Amino acid sequence: MCVVSGRALLADGTESLFDIYEATIVWDGALRRLAVDAAETDPLVGMSLLYGYELTIQVQEGGRVIIQALS
Repeated sequence: MCVVSGRALLADGTESLFDIYEATIVWDGALRRLAVDAAETDPLVGMSLLYGYELTIQVQEGGRVIIQALS
């Protein structure tokens, strides 16, 4: 169920409207509630979710993505 609608100004100057949903995910073994913006694109993980973690990406097709909690 859509919670609210959002509006964003894109880099090309156009405006985009999108729905924002509330979701519960399992992150590092714990449940977390967060807002999810619906978009016609590949899914992205927000930086606020990654805060306190190290992100390593092998930038190639089939490359590994590793997310580890910082000590």
